[in-house]
Amino acid sequence: MKKASISSISEKSFGKTSSGQNVSLFTLKNENGAMATITNYGGTVVSLLMPDRHGKFSDLVLGLRTLREYEEKSPYFGCLVGRFGNRIAKGAFKLGGKNYQLPANNGPNSLHGGKGFDKVVWRAVPSVAKLGPSLRLTYTSRDGEEGYPGTLQVTATYTLTNRNELKLVYRAKTDKTTIVNLTHHSYFNLAGHGHGEILDHVVTLHAGKFTPVNKNLIPTGKISSVKGTPFDLLKPTAIGTHIDEDAAQLKFAGGYDHNWVADKPVGQLGLIAKFEEPKSGRIMEVFSTEPGFQFYTGNFLDGSLRGKAGKIYHRRSGFCVEPQHFPDSPNHKNFPSTRLRPGEVYKNTIIYRFLKGK
Repeated sequence: MKKASISSISEKSFGKTSSGQNVSLFTLKNENGAMATITNYGGTVVSLLMPDRHGKFSDLVLGLRTLREYEEKSPYFGCLVGRFGNRIAKGAFKLGGKNYQLPANNGPNSLHGGKGFDKVVWRAVPSVAKLGPSLRLTYTSRDGEEGYPGTLQVTATYTLTNRNELKLVYRAKTDKTTIVNLTHHSYFNLAGHGHGEILDHVVTLHAGKFTPVNKNLIPTGKISSVKGTPFDLLKPTAIGTHIDEDAAQLKFAGGYDHNWVADKPVGQLGLIAKFEEPKSGRIMEVFSTEPGFQFYTGNFLDGSLRGKAGKIYHRRSGFCVEPQHFPDSPNHKNFPSTRLRPGEVYKNTIIYRFLKGK
């Protein structure tokens, strides 16, 4: 690949929050000309430019135009999710013999940490290294914030590598036993944001099992084989092939919005998913250390949001791959634990790698 430039990172103002906090917008550019724009409000990826098979760059993530829109309207576009990604049933869990109650923000349930890490301003430190430009974000979540126990010290490092990867490295420490489940929530469209539905994208999920849900999208506690179901995406399959089949699990979510169990050891970085957009030739591979991942097909987008460049985001115009621990894990003893104790370090690495197909 011909190098177009040297790696760089620049900063400009993104305005002030409704409470008066200054927010910045950082533009990371790698040696190949790929670019990622990230704000320290919610650790949000606002744009991500990657080339197609002919070298033409397009912005591949859905996003909004202003900070105020991210505060008031965003359906988690591009953000860092925490303290707990996905849903916790009735916002309740028990830890160390004590009951904890979280705010309900998704019907009766708690979703993505309530007023979580996507709604706070992080301290940002930019840098450029051999691997590519990086943005290091830090935030201290106080004991009792959104109902969670323990003061949590969180670090999130975003690197736009010279291999055209967006690499995310999360770390956290606590002073009191708590639960942690961080993830990333970009909505991708490999044809470019605002370029129609994602149903013709070809997906391969390296996961032979998934966690079925009830009508409130809370796991039942079962871990089921994908064999013989619309969730069998082990071989390359267009997203639209099974998405509207007459299956209760799909009807609950209006499509895919489920957790798959990754076919790899927990804690080991491995390939969990691959997507290809036939017209552009863009390929995205997703690597993770987490035991599962949520695959969501933008079923709740409804055309009411006008995004960047005035684009309207209709239903299924973007998809998310959110590497994570399983939803509602604190309430299911058979799920991998999300417990973090004092002296331990929470570690989570996610890589979105972009390639050009033939």
